[in-house]
Order: sequence, then structure tokens, then C-alpha cells
Amino acid sequence: MYLQRDCKKVEEAPEGFPFKIEDHPGQHTITLTREYQGESIDVEVHMPDLLTGDEDENDNDAEDHERANQSQIPLVVKVSKKNGPALEFGLTAFADEIAIDSLLIKDPNAAEDQIAYEGPDFSDLDENLQKAFHKYLEIRGIKPSTTNFLHEYMINKDSREYVMWLKNLKKFIEA
Repeated sequence: MYLQRDCKKVEEAPEGFPFKIEDHPGQHTITLTREYQGESIDVEVHMPDLLTGDEDENDNDAEDHERANQSQIPLVVKVSKKNGPALEFGLTAFADEIAIDSLLIKDPNAAEDQIAYEGPDFSDLDENLQKAFHKYLEIRGIKPSTTNFLHEYMINKDSREYVMWLKNLKKFIEA
């Protein structure tokens, strides 16, 4: 089957990759985990959005237009300390750039049905504070070299999942 040849072998993590990768076949996400100076860092990595370059005629901002034509990976990064609140970042990783979309403070003791205050839009925060959060994530291993590797990894995962889906479909039809 030609698709199996196109499905690359899972790449090994690059030298110094700080996370343990948990990849479960049949799921759209992988999880990265690591400990850093008493913090637990969990990253949920979603399949990349492979964009085709369709243009938005109302888009006047050149930077937004450039981003709209790039593949992107949605990430959720949770940084937690023992018995305390956690920071949860919603990120979009582009080639060589990471955008922070949201930042929540989660209380592990809060009831499930309580809706926490989500804070202001991240882009409305002071520019120095935004830069500080980017540096905070970079120190914990969320940086372009990490997300660029994840982009390739997730494209390969998508190919593997597609081949498995086709095999399962074939089994169903032949049964």
C-alpha cells in the first residue's frame, strides 16, 4: 500500500528534548510531561491545522495574513505546583513562533461546576508582561525548537492514524 511508504517512521526526539512523550494510537493528541524545579508541566499537543492559503478578504493586517497561511499546532500547557493553583496556557505554535492565546489560573480545589474568571484577553496585557510569560514558557521548554519538532511529529502521527483508520475500515468491509 503506497500510503504506508509515505508514513514516515516516528522521529526520535532531538538531543536535549526535555519532555517525555506519551502517544496513544487512535487519539488526536499526544501528551508531553516533565518536572521542572518542583513544577509539573503537562502539554497537550493537538494535530496540526494544515492550512491551504485561502485568503480572507477582510484581513488587512500583514502579520495575521502571514500566520493564516502557515500550519499551526494548538497546544495546552499546564504548569502546576504541589497542592496549589495551576497556570493553563492556550497556545498556537507556528513555524519558529509561539503565540499565547489565553492564560487561566486554575484552582485544583474549585468545584467542577464553578466557572473561574478567565482574565483579560492575553493580547490586552501589558507588552512587558506578555514578554515575561513567553520567557516563562521558554525556560520550561516551550520554545520554537520544541514546537517545530512537534509539528513534524504530529504530521507523522496524522499519517499513521490515517493508515490505521484505512486498515480498520478494510477489516470492517471484509468481515
